Amino acid sequence: MGRTVLVTGAARHLGGVFVRRLCREPGVDRVVAVDARPPVSVPAEAVVVRTDIRRPSIAAVLAEQAVDTVVHLDVNAAAGPYGGGRATVKEINVLGTLQLLGAAQKVPTVEQVVVISSTQVYGSSPRDPAVADETRGPVAPAAGGFARDVAEVEGYVRGFARRCPDVAVTVLRLADVLAPGADGPMAAYFRLPVLPTVLGHDPRLQFVHERDVIEVLVRAVRGPDGLGPGTYDVAGDGVLLLSQAARRLGRPTVPVARSLTPWLGSVLRAFGADGVAGERFRALVHGRVVRGGLLQDALGGPLEYTTAAAFADFAASLGPGLLPPAVLGRAVDRIERAVRRG
Repeated sequence: MGRTVLVTGAARHLGGVFVRRLCREPGVDRVVAVDARPPVSVPAEAVVVRTDIRRPSIAAVLAEQAVDTVVHLDVNAAAGPYGGGRATVKEINVLGTLQLLGAAQKVPTVEQVVVISSTQVYGSSPRDPAVADETRGPVAPAAGGFARDVAEVEGYVRGFARRCPDVAVTVLRLADVLAPGADGPMAAYFRLPVLPTVLGHDPRLQFVHERDVIEVLVRAVRGPDGLGPGTYDVAGDGVLLLSQAARRLGRPTVPVARSLTPWLGSVLRAFGADGVAGERFRALVHGRVVRGGLLQDALGGPLEYTTAAAFADFAASLGPGLLPPAVLGRAVDRIERAVRRG
């Protein structure tokens, strides 16, 4: 018999794309799409269950559907279809994960658990390594936010793995996901017509294309034949400076004093720019880069999209910004010619 895979966060963009891909995967008989909101983009052959993973009822879903593989995608920096503020996000991430793992521990059919995390667990400060890897443990910032959420989530996952040694556990630490339809905080940030930056800083950024994330998730579901248990950094090769990204988008930048960044998210929301939390700007100070060596070893090579290629595909879907690079280049050339004539 084939696998029965339960996917949380199915109403979000990434969850919907993964469910559609998984329904075509050989060896998977049934896909159970779970979310508190009804998914709108999952195929008819998926079993849709509308429930909140923060409630004990998720244990009944696992048992009734005889689930053997749990893929937990409902770990995010924004509330998404749930609505609500920071408190709701923390409940979904931390309490939802705790409830889900507790349910999985009680259901004997569960053989595999895959959980997404974030490279934000490595922190973003001048004291952190220039390039991090899986040997570095999570860093839970005292200020809280999504980075602290994923550090707590990974702590619960490690505890579950110790209590259930017969269950294969895989953790995928994702860099910022970009693609034409991506709905994460970094995608929302780059969709702003003008990009606020932190005065005096030009951070290194790293991205992963949504297609690569889906492929890695599918490989993880395949188990030892695809991606064995363990913790993996998932990021495209290379880096981009924020200034380079802004130029490639044709977006002007507005430097803001670092002391004002905690309020930037509220200011942007007041102007109708949802999805960009104030904590996002902490990552725009020093940036964060991971090596991704363990994943490349497991896959036999790098991901299909580099950081630059993932960003280029995302940028192409936005169209020209206020300062298209070609127009800006011609303007600079004209100024240079005028200066020489003068």
